[in-house]
Amino acid sequence: MTYFLKRLLSILPVMIVVALIVFMLIHLSPGDPAALIAGDSATAEDIARLRAQLGVDKPLWEQFALWSGNLLHGNLGSSIFTQIPVSKLLGQRLEPTLSIALLTMALTLLFAVPLGTVAAYRAGSWVDRLIMLFAVLAFSVPVFLVGYLLIYGLAIKAQWFPTQGFVSLSEGVWPWLRSLTLPCINLALVYIALITRMTRATVIEVLSEDYIRTARAKGLGVMPVLLHALRNAAIPIVTTVGVGLSLLIGGVVVTETVFAIPGVGRLVVDAVQRHDYPVIQSVLLLSAGVYVLINLLIDLSYRFFDPRIRY
Repeated sequence: MTYFLKRLLSILPVMIVVALIVFMLIHLSPGDPAALIAGDSATAEDIARLRAQLGVDKPLWEQFALWSGNLLHGNLGSSIFTQIPVSKLLGQRLEPTLSIALLTMALTLLFAVPLGTVAAYRAGSWVDRLIMLFAVLAFSVPVFLVGYLLIYGLAIKAQWFPTQGFVSLSEGVWPWLRSLTLPCINLALVYIALITRMTRATVIEVLSEDYIRTARAKGLGVMPVLLHALRNAAIPIVTTVGVGLSLLIGGVVVTETVFAIPGVGRLVVDAVQRHDYPVIQSVLLLSAGVYVLINLLIDLSYRFFDPRIRY
């Protein structure tokens, strides 16, 4: 418990540094949201007046102080363009992004861990080489290219799935799954490849241990041996899964763009194009918070897999 509280407290300075870096990078980047809103026909006076209304004419330290004060009160601010609170915008876009992330990770674990374990057990055989060939190809091909191939083959030609869009879970489980199948397959391939390779390498190392050879010599079956080896190889695998879950954010942005899904990724892309500072800052800060929290949960899960670990 003491370790957990210390780690929670250590998140605070990390988030402060992240907030400062995010704020400076965005506000020092070229582009003026007031000029974009005003349009090409606006005069310099019009743009100056709009900058004052938006508050982007203030010194950077004052803008940062105002933004930080709002954050401490749970206020993420409002979009410069729509004047809608950022928290409301995120709430509207959260379901598609969470659906893609969770289903993608479920698909990844369903296929990657068994494939990696089989490849480790049959190391050097044609089965192992075939699985590793798939892993290399899946990891190497760009996400957007796989997405377009899936749309062409399974949506346009076969007409099994919709080409784009998202159906809410409230409208039915099957329509929800149909709208997410192609995006999740597209995104899961990269993580299946990554975790398959990590699982294979770790399980091969465990299978070479003396206690595994002893278990085999005593006549223990294949499945009990592999399950025992998999548990002892779990820590590197869990670490890779956690890092992959954290990195899903970047992949979701590309996937939502390819499949025209109105999620947080599309929201960020639109905000970057329009220099919508409050939206970009809030999404990046929340993403960093999720990343730090996932890493904390990974650290805490180690003791479940290895009781010898002490904090």
